[in-house]
Amino acid sequence: MEDETFRIVDGGLDDPRVIELLVRHMETNIAVTPPGSVHAFDVARLKHPDVSFWSAWRGDTLVGVGALKTLDPAHGEVKSMHTLSEARRSGIGRAMLTHIIAVARSRGMKRLSLETGSFEFFRPAVALYERFGFVECEPFADYEPDPNSTFMTLEL
Repeated sequence: MEDETFRIVDGGLDDPRVIELLVRHMETNIAVTPPGSVHAFDVARLKHPDVSFWSAWRGDTLVGVGALKTLDPAHGEVKSMHTLSEARRSGIGRAMLTHIIAVARSRGMKRLSLETGSFEFFRPAVALYERFGFVECEPFADYEPDPNSTFMTLEL
């Protein structure tokens, strides 16, 4: 996907700029989420074959990342959605989520789910997912009920 201000490309997990942003994503989650409730993937886990990963660029500047984990042929999970703080509210998160949903549909998935935090820090992310039609749901896959997590799903 591409527009006049940024582009989304497949991969990038060997690029030091991508790794740096993913480390920042993980550190932020650890800083704001109680122990045992952080479900963000590290770089090694994002390289597994059940995960597709994309990076978003404005020129040569990395501005965001996102991933799709295949849970089964009909069900995927949105992972590692993160926009560079300086680039937030510029449409990058919306474009990345649109891209992930399109890929899930193209693969024949019927449902897309996600886990995010349940407190104020994660409210902008929850609002984005709600705008796309995601609704709260019970824990899915290997997740357990957690008061620090919000589980959401979208029928495709």
